[in-house]
Amino acid sequence: MVVHSVNFRELTGPGGHRSVHDVLELRNLSKRYGRVLAVDDVTCAVRPGRVTGFLGPNGAGKSTTMRMVLGLDRPSAGQVLVNGARYRDLRDPLRHVGALLEGSQAHGGRSAYQHLRWLARSNRVPTARVHELLGHVGLGDVAHQRVGGYSLGMRQRLGIAAALLGDPPVLLFDEPTNGLDPAGVRWLRETLRSFAAEGRTVLVSSHLISEIELTADHLLVLARGRLLADAPLEEFRGTEALEDAFLRLVSGR
Repeated sequence: MVVHSVNFRELTGPGGHRSVHDVLELRNLSKRYGRVLAVDDVTCAVRPGRVTGFLGPNGAGKSTTMRMVLGLDRPSAGQVLVNGARYRDLRDPLRHVGALLEGSQAHGGRSAYQHLRWLARSNRVPTARVHELLGHVGLGDVAHQRVGGYSLGMRQRLGIAAALLGDPPVLLFDEPTNGLDPAGVRWLRETLRSFAAEGRTVLVSSHLISEIELTADHLLVLARGRLLADAPLEEFRGTEALEDAFLRLVSGR
C-alpha cells in the first residue's frame, strides 16, 4: 500500500482560534531520579508563530521535559503551564495540546479509525474530524486495517493525526520524522511551518540537526539537564553551520 504525501493547508478543524497567549512556559523546572538530576532548573517560554527546535545530545533531558509538559512525569520542582494552566487542569486536553511522543501509541489490534475515534469521543471532537485527518495524513485507504500491520512511517503518520485531532494551538513533536521517507519528511517540514504561520506554538525535538536547520526559527538547547541556549536560529549559529555551533556549545569548547 502506497501512502501519499498530502498538504495540510486546507485542513479545517473544530477550533481555529489562535491567541498570542497560547504560550508554553517552563518555570524553574527540575526532575530528579534518585541521584540523577535529569532536568535542572529550566526556565523558558515556547511562543506562538514560530517553530522552536529542541536540541540536545542523548540523555540531555529533552524527552523528560516533554513528558512533564504532558503530565506523564511529575516535576521534582517548578512547573509547566499551557496558556497559564497546568496540563492536568485542562478540560479536553487534546483541544489545547497535541503531542507525538515516541510515535503512535495505538493498540496493534485496533484500526487507525478506531484509535482516533476513541480519542475524539473522549475529547468531544466531532467524528467527521477523524475521517478528515485520516485522509490528510495519507491513511484513508488503510483506515480500517489493524495498526499492527502498519509500517513505521504509517504509524508515525497516525501519531501525527492523533496530535492534530483537537486542532490544538500548542503542538509538541518528539523525533517526528522517524520512519518517514524523503517526501514525507518534506511534507512534515512544510506542515510544521504552516502551523507556526497560523499562529500555533510548535516545539520539535530531533537529533537531525540538518532538518531542524531547515524547519526551526528558534532554538532551545539542552545538555546535562541544563538549558544552554534560548535564541533565534540565525543568532545562535552566526556564521557557522548549525551542527558546528551546536557541537561546540554542548562540548564546552
